[in-house]
Amino acid sequence: MMPHAQKAAIFNKDEARTDWHDASLWMVRNKRDFAVSEIPEWEFLREFASDIKMHTLSKLDDYLESFEKAAIQNGAIVHWAANAKEHNDIVLSILNKHQAKKMVKSKSMLTEECHLNEFLEHHNIEVIDSDLGERIIQMLNEPPSHIVLPAIHLKKEEIGELFHRELHTEKGATDPQYLTEAARHHLREKFHTAQVALTGVNFGIAETGEIVVCTNEGNADMGVHLTPVQIHSMGIEKLIPRRSDLAVFTRLLARSATGQPVTVFTSHHRNPKPAGEMHIILVDNGRTEQLGKPDFRSSLKCIRCGACMNTCPIYRRSGGHSYETTIPGPIGSILTPGIDLKKHGQLPFASTLCGSCTDVCPVKIDIHTQLYKWRQIVSEAGLPEGGNKTMMSIMGSGLASPSFFHRLGNIGRKLLRLFPGKERFLSFTVWTKDRDLPKAPVESFREWYAKQNKDGQ
Repeated sequence: MMPHAQKAAIFNKDEARTDWHDASLWMVRNKRDFAVSEIPEWEFLREFASDIKMHTLSKLDDYLESFEKAAIQNGAIVHWAANAKEHNDIVLSILNKHQAKKMVKSKSMLTEECHLNEFLEHHNIEVIDSDLGERIIQMLNEPPSHIVLPAIHLKKEEIGELFHRELHTEKGATDPQYLTEAARHHLREKFHTAQVALTGVNFGIAETGEIVVCTNEGNADMGVHLTPVQIHSMGIEKLIPRRSDLAVFTRLLARSATGQPVTVFTSHHRNPKPAGEMHIILVDNGRTEQLGKPDFRSSLKCIRCGACMNTCPIYRRSGGHSYETTIPGPIGSILTPGIDLKKHGQLPFASTLCGSCTDVCPVKIDIHTQLYKWRQIVSEAGLPEGGNKTMMSIMGSGLASPSFFHRLGNIGRKLLRLFPGKERFLSFTVWTKDRDLPKAPVESFREWYAKQNKDGQ
């Protein structure tokens, strides 16, 4: 696995794309800010949503049992999956039961997390992602680079070329309306021939046993209504206690994600269709382990709006694929180290700790604080490697000893005088490769203070 910094460096080689990616996501952040400014009670809603989520997580076992009981009474079939393998096996068993070979799927970060597409394709099942952005990256055989805007890293010219190759559109066509229309015709045939539809879940309501799916394209509804069998894959953290709680989250979700007042479609699925089947798969896959960590359990409040990504200066200028995780950006950097610390321990360091992610989070997850705590865990595990580990050891010794720190300061000032400007005498560090070195001060603060104190006496 290539480190995040190296992947980000590759992304940054295309300066025009990097600037465009940065500007596009900042535009979404600005739309979010405008939408938020229209709601005087925004901070109250954030606090209310956070409290609801923390309350639910504190009684998650009880609410899961309530949800299952209500869902079964509604006629749904409820499955439990401890991990990704169990989830995928359950989906395959449902498909095999109905001798289904074609399935349409709406956006679901959980199925991305479980690598469901690859699993089903290995078993000769045709899986079609029906969300436009997801379908684009599926054609490219790429993972999503953003949890709300999966193809945000691509330009319309690249999509036009892809559609010309895959959908036989006019060569050189880049008009978004034309390309979207071509995708609609392509997907319509897939909807009509699919035998099973699978959706992700935004919210599960323990009180009623129903699930809620929020989309802007209506593709989840198309799949569910046109196929006899519907499957809803749901992470166990998606529960909220009551239907009345939902209004709090629907006001927060779209505004935080895209700056919209509400998603175009907010669909409630409670009962199977006549002569149809409705399956709900409740998936753990590491969530209870995260729940058992007091410093990090609040990360399970996440409602997958992507606001932390849109505001993060690191994410915006490194691209989602540089994280090599299902969920990139700040929230992904606190969710994934617990899964594999050695593999993902670098990600908490892919942050400025500016706190902007925490400021925009609609459910008030203390993201930057958790990033800092993960850094401590990574360091205690001895995982920083190479020059970083050595440098941190030197800095730790220097900061722990006033006299040593004073000597280091003197050495640093002398070196700065010897190599002014952009002379990269520290070329082994990434920081100095593209930055001017500061002008060396005449004396340190310690020396100045001692001098002032002496003069004052």
